[in-house]
Amino acid sequence: MNKFAIIAGIVLLFSCNSNKNPHIQITTNYGNIEAELFADKAPGTVAAFLSYVDAGMYKKSSFYRVLLEESMASNNNTGLIQGGIWQSDNKKAVSIPGIAHESPRQTGLSHTSGTLSLARNVAGSANTEFFICIGDHLDFDSSKTANPDGLGFAAFGRVVSGMTIVREIQSQPANGQSFVRPVTILNIERL
Repeated sequence: MNKFAIIAGIVLLFSCNSNKNPHIQITTNYGNIEAELFADKAPGTVAAFLSYVDAGMYKKSSFYRVLLEESMASNNNTGLIQGGIWQSDNKKAVSIPGIAHESPRQTGLSHTSGTLSLARNVAGSANTEFFICIGDHLDFDSSKTANPDGLGFAAFGRVVSGMTIVREIQSQPANGQSFVRPVTILNIERL
């Protein structure tokens, strides 16, 4: 075997194994958002989310909730956008059992800007609803201000491209924490 063939084989081997975490694309009318899901750190959360993606649950779902926090120091909007099937198929949303909670203490993941995380009421109640952090929200990791139980939200991925789309969605007209018109998620698919 010549040196070129050996080097080409090594490059191919490393390129195939370099990305063990799956990527998804969230397609909206405003553009696409690509995210890496951390299956190595939050395996249960990622497996559940991908099962919803593979079942086509997010076709014609929506981003329906927005939180805005005006940061005086940086003069930038921070907050989050939340989406899922809660408004598009509420009957299905309430019928899906919650998944075991993988807390940030357990996974080592933190709610920095671009983080995807599951929305929940109590630990183990999260299912199809997720949010994307805009700006850092480290209080979502374990603070009792975010959750009375102090277990935080289950972070499971991070936006790798499309944060400008996330911010554009965030800037849509809202009434309190709800978008005046929910932003349609055309689909979420694996890449």
